[in-house]
Amino acid sequence: MPRIDAPTVAEHHARQRRVLLDAARVLLAETGQAPSMAALGRRAGLARSSVYQYFSSPDDLLRAVVADVFPDWARQVQEQVASAGSPAERVWAYVEANVSLFASSEQAVAHALTRVVEPAVLQGPMEQFHAELQVPLRAALTELGEPEVGAMAELVDSLIVQASRNAGSCETTGDGQPSHEVVLARLRRLLGGYLGLDGAPPAWAGDAS
Repeated sequence: MPRIDAPTVAEHHARQRRVLLDAARVLLAETGQAPSMAALGRRAGLARSSVYQYFSSPDDLLRAVVADVFPDWARQVQEQVASAGSPAERVWAYVEANVSLFASSEQAVAHALTRVVEPAVLQGPMEQFHAELQVPLRAALTELGEPEVGAMAELVDSLIVQASRNAGSCETTGDGQPSHEVVLARLRRLLGGYLGLDGAPPAWAGDAS
């Protein structure tokens, strides 16, 4: 019988499941393919038969990964936004958190999932993920006094996506600056004046009058 390295059997199973989900994300990022149960077991240090105690099939595993990654990504962004101070700083924290996700290995996981998971399985979690991310962004924009919160939130998201996708065209600056910092510098040039990040009032302040 395998050694239980946890206070209870339930906690042991939860830890093992966590190890397997993390291993699946690593394999997705590395290979871009759906991991086999054998490959997953090897990466997690478990026998193939043990993997089936947690996931009944490769499709079951992928559904579990989808259910795991989107809430995790949302939590990372929400925590960074919540730690910022003013409304403008929270909007910028939202930008930074999303750019960091795009620049991390999680983006390779996202690309892999779009290739190996049925669109019908991805659609609901992706829509919920987007909706959850919009909540703190829209709240910050509302506190900032933005007159068109919904339109501006969508525009901010579009800028993040487009700037991050273009990062490959400029992997580093002349002094070796990492590409995600290049992306942030570009976005700050676009949004800095609007948010008043350099001490000036927001560019649209007073327009509503």
